[in-house]
Amino acid sequence: MNIRQNSKVIAFVMVIIIVTGVYINSTTNQSEVVIYTSVDQIYSEPVLENFEAITGIKVKAVYDVEAAKTTGLVNRLIAEKGNPLADVWWNGEIAQTILLKEEGVLTPYSSPEANGIPSAYIDMDGYWTGFGGRARVLLVNTDMVSPEDYPESIFDLVGYIENGYSVGIAYPVFGTTATHVAALYAELGLEDAEQFLMDLKEVGVLALDGNGVVRDRVAQGMIEMGLTDTDDSIGAIERGSPVEMVFLDQGYGQMGTLKIPNTVGMVKEGPNPDEAKMLIDYLLSERNVADLVDSGWFQLPLRDINVNQEYFDASGVKGMDVNYVEVYEFIEQAKKDMAEIFVR
Repeated sequence: MNIRQNSKVIAFVMVIIIVTGVYINSTTNQSEVVIYTSVDQIYSEPVLENFEAITGIKVKAVYDVEAAKTTGLVNRLIAEKGNPLADVWWNGEIAQTILLKEEGVLTPYSSPEANGIPSAYIDMDGYWTGFGGRARVLLVNTDMVSPEDYPESIFDLVGYIENGYSVGIAYPVFGTTATHVAALYAELGLEDAEQFLMDLKEVGVLALDGNGVVRDRVAQGMIEMGLTDTDDSIGAIERGSPVEMVFLDQGYGQMGTLKIPNTVGMVKEGPNPDEAKMLIDYLLSERNVADLVDSGWFQLPLRDINVNQEYFDASGVKGMDVNYVEVYEFIEQAKKDMAEIFVR
C-alpha cells in the first residue's frame, strides 16, 4: 500500500472515529431527569412514560418499596443532600415533603401549571405543590347500616360505639391515620383532640392493622363501619362489596374531612434542573391530573377541572381548613400520644 492509499485509509478511519464519537456523545448526552417517588409504581410509571413520549426526555425513576414506604426514599434524599442524584421528589402524601424542605433537600420552584390550585396546597415559599390526592372517609357496610342511620360527624362515633355499633380505625401511629390525628390536634387543640381519641379508645373502637384491614373488615361484614381513605374504599366498591363512603362533617359550621394531597418538589442542586422543571410542570398539568383520576390514584383533583369521577363529586367535598405545616408539626406528638393510648 503506497503513501497516498495509507493517507486515504487513515482519513477514513478518522472520519469513522469522529462520526462515532459524535453519535456516542449525542446519545450519552440525551436529556434526562431523575425522579424519586413514593407513589405506587402501577400508577406513577405510566405518567412518567407519557412524559417521556411527549418530551423525549429520558426519565430515570426510583420507586419506594412497600416495606419502607416513603421513609426509605426520604432518608436516601437526606443522605444524598451533599451530592444529590435526584432532580424531582413526587410524594403520595405531604408530611415527609415538609420534612425534606426543613432538611434543606428541596429548592423553590413555582410552576405556571399550579394556576388554580388553592394556596392551602402550595408551600408559601414555593418548595412544594400539592396537586391531587385522597380524603378520609367513613366506610359503612350497607347491609348492616341504613342510610338514615349514618353518622354525620367524626365526633358521633363515640356515641355510635356506645350504642352497640362496631367501628374500626387503623392503628393511629402510622400512615394517614396518624396524619388525621395530627390534623385534629391542629383543628381542635391538643387537649380536646387527645380527649376525643381517649374517648374512642375507652368505648371500644377497634384499632386495626392499616386502612386496608379496616376496609376489608367493613366489606366482609365483620364490623359495621370504619375510618379509612377514599382509594381503599373505592377498591371495595369496585369489587362489588356492600359498602358506601360517607364524608363526615360536611354540614354548615362543621370542620370538613381531611384531604391528603400528593406533593411534588424540586431537589436542590439536582443534576438536571431544567428537565426537573419540565417534569414538575407536567405532573401539575390538568391533563396529568385528569389521567391520575382516571387511573384511580387520585380521587380529589384539588381544583376545578373537568374530570370523570364515577363514585362521588369531588367538588362537593368540604375539606378541613388546616395549615399542613402545622399538621406536620403535630405529627410526632400525635404519634407519641396514640402509642400511649392505643397500647399494643
